[in-house]
Amino acid sequence: MASRALSLPNLLTYARIVCVPLVVLCFFMEGQLRSPDYARWSALAIFIVASVTDFFDGYLARAWQQTSTIGRMLDPIADKLLVAAVLLLLAADGTIAGWSIWAAIVILCREILVSGLREYLAELKVSVPVTRLAKWKTTIQMVAVGFLLAGPAGDKIFPYVTQLGIGLLWVSALVTLYTGYDYFRAGLRHIDD
Repeated sequence: MASRALSLPNLLTYARIVCVPLVVLCFFMEGQLRSPDYARWSALAIFIVASVTDFFDGYLARAWQQTSTIGRMLDPIADKLLVAAVLLLLAADGTIAGWSIWAAIVILCREILVSGLREYLAELKVSVPVTRLAKWKTTIQMVAVGFLLAGPAGDKIFPYVTQLGIGLLWVSALVTLYTGYDYFRAGLRHIDD
């Protein structure tokens, strides 16, 4: 059992969870450094590494037949922690502001709804598989968040980085609504009065 918990796919998931406070730390260092752009680029680099581990942990677990209960439990939690923390940071520093806050709220609410639904269905021994569209949603979401993490630092290199990130965040929110509805509809079949 311990060998499964310490398999490479699980270690990648643990690393993704460790990346969350590191990204947060970069944001808090932004005001302390002579070059705030360095903090943004560091946060983006950590986020990219964490996002890449999201692909490889699942891929390697299946390819090497090292799937585990702890991996199945922690993988979606790690994703949600990373995205939620970064969206909150971006809203707090004003990168996501105005109407765009609604896109972040939709994404966060869907994640909570789907997590609760999955937990309820797990008690009923019902599995709701991840759809291909949900995987695309995650990809679009990660790319959007990446652009937004670069934010003002990225705008100095390419003037529309933040706007591109906001646009992709809205696309992600729309796909999120659809996939959330899809999960909810699939779950309704199993909910008793």
